[in-house]
Amino acid sequence: MGSAVGVVSSCVVCFPVHWTQCERYCQGNYMLTDKGECDGTLPMTTPDTLYRRHRFPGEIISHCVWLYFRFCLSYRDIEEMMLVRGVFVTYEAIRQWCQKFGQTFANDLRRRRPRPGDKWHLDEVFVKINGQTYYRWRAVDQAGVVLDILVQPHRDKGAAKRFFRKLLKGLQYVPRVLITDKLQSYGAAKAELLPGVEHRQPKGLNNRAENSHQPTRERERRMRRFKSPAQVQRFLSVHGIIGSHFRPGRHRLRAPVYRHRHEAKRLVPAPVQRNR
Repeated sequence: MGSAVGVVSSCVVCFPVHWTQCERYCQGNYMLTDKGECDGTLPMTTPDTLYRRHRFPGEIISHCVWLYFRFCLSYRDIEEMMLVRGVFVTYEAIRQWCQKFGQTFANDLRRRRPRPGDKWHLDEVFVKINGQTYYRWRAVDQAGVVLDILVQPHRDKGAAKRFFRKLLKGLQYVPRVLITDKLQSYGAAKAELLPGVEHRQPKGLNNRAENSHQPTRERERRMRRFKSPAQVQRFLSVHGIIGSHFRPGRHRLRAPVYRHRHEAKRLVPAPVQRNR
């Protein structure tokens, strides 16, 4: 597998990654061929079918999508970054790529990641959209991994039950502990859907969920506010999953472990090593 060094793969789960030990680092358990290309173990999302009839190769498309959802960048910023690298692509094409492939990448990451923790932190914050107030419901586990996000116009008992059903349907397991703020809607919904789960509501214990809103607030300012509830839901369902996957949490890891995880998800290819 020495021929894979310096090659950018087209794995739809790991995104373009510089492979030094592909069997060890591929997060989606993909194997590389002799040419250094991802063989695509999932027929429905193989690069040949996913990027068919597109002018640019899958490596460029997936890299642009990753840049947009991972960093606080606009489409025009990514256009300039790709132009510096010798790739001329318009910001409109990047916008269409993000809308078309972003959810596919997020679904693959969600399906192949390990099961999240059994302690769920739930929180809701308001967001103004065209002068109307909506509420962004968010759930994270004890490690800060984003579980799900739902945008709703209310924060009553019905909205809380709808969010709980969405979490249980997507995660397929029941948590051990629920940690929320003192909103009474959580307790009423939990009593009907999760009666045997421990519920904690002390002040300050839900800071992990509250802090997880910060990247979204930064993107909201960068995008000059969201335009519609559908746009918010479509963007955050991808942004939350991709963002948490590529943020391993430096403050919670020792340096060797952090370097190993960062190398496993590194997206900038290193210079090709030539045999002398």
